[in-house]
Amino acid sequence: MTFADDIAKVAEQVKKRIDVVSGEEATKMGLIVPFLSIIGYDVFDPTEVIPEYIADFAIKKSGQKEKVDYAISISNSIVMLVEAKARDKKPEAHDGQLKRYFNGLLSAKVAIVTNGIEYLFFTDLRHDNIMDDEPFFVFNILNYDQKQVENLKFFHRDNFDALVIKRHAEQMVYLSGMTQLVDNLLRSPSDEFIRFLISQLGNMASRYEIERITSKVVEKFRPIVKKSIQGSLVELMTQSISKEMGQSSEISSPTQLIQEVEEIEDEPEQGNEDAKIETTAEELEAFEKIKSIAEQSTNYALEVKYKDVVSYFGINVGKSTWWFLRLYLSPKKKSFVTRLPVDEVKKLSLNFEVQEMSSSLGDAKSKVIISSVSDLDLLRNLILKCYEAEAAKRTPRKAV
Repeated sequence: MTFADDIAKVAEQVKKRIDVVSGEEATKMGLIVPFLSIIGYDVFDPTEVIPEYIADFAIKKSGQKEKVDYAISISNSIVMLVEAKARDKKPEAHDGQLKRYFNGLLSAKVAIVTNGIEYLFFTDLRHDNIMDDEPFFVFNILNYDQKQVENLKFFHRDNFDALVIKRHAEQMVYLSGMTQLVDNLLRSPSDEFIRFLISQLGNMASRYEIERITSKVVEKFRPIVKKSIQGSLVELMTQSISKEMGQSSEISSPTQLIQEVEEIEDEPEQGNEDAKIETTAEELEAFEKIKSIAEQSTNYALEVKYKDVVSYFGINVGKSTWWFLRLYLSPKKKSFVTRLPVDEVKKLSLNFEVQEMSSSLGDAKSKVIISSVSDLDLLRNLILKCYEAEAAKRTPRKAV
């Protein structure tokens, strides 16, 4: 079952329950909790999905300390906050309570306001660590398209990366605004835009040069500009370069976004984010096992490195984008993700549960469930295969 199928299943549940759900508590249990579960969070683990969360800095209001309905934690770090409204209430962040929590918890980079049907996602695009007034993404469980399902994957537990989410949010917000601006210019060119085009004509050839661009000249050129815009658009379409246009105007794919973020690791904001992440002894033990297995390769000799982010522990062959395993080593659940197809992984993982990564971003394809790091010794052939498959993309074989 794909991630889109999982979302459709929850949507059907919401349709059936919507008329009988009344009040905030019923909305939480009947509509919101299933949604949180489907995006990868263990709603039965109070250390991961923390209900009625009260922070140390919470202020008293009407005799009680303010709280948020849910705090979502990954590796003991709160990454998302959820404020619930009753099903028949409009989801708005209007009372300031959610914003105070977001601003006070530096690890929380996403805030959600929802009535169980519509989910409003907020972050801190305008000022670091200060929640924006407007959401950057809205998801309606009863009215969505495939692109919105892909956007939803960024918030799945297996994919959560604050820097990738922020980069994605920026693209969504600014692309929307820029598209509207360009659309307005093309449909009704402003005087400034027309003046700019006329001035650029002179740079193309002296015969196009106009000494004084007066208001009369602007009006003269207005129909010419409109016709040239229409002609250019028609020519672009008839030349079948829509693919090129799509690459330059569409939001980056998940894989591109992850690579963009991981390839700017030296930027200050990446360093600040990494400083909050603690690499555990268990993760280091797993790394040493995997490194030792990779060193047994007779075909490749790329150095094995690791990159730790809040949601996973990645193992790569030199650059973080060149990963071949991503480990999820929480106390209760342990697994790792590979880039190999499920069928191939199953053949090398006898007696282990293997799942397809339908909710993954990028090109993660399969997940292997393990009980402890010691299981990695039993999966030596699979780990070596994953290492060599990635190393093959990055370097020639060893000389024999």
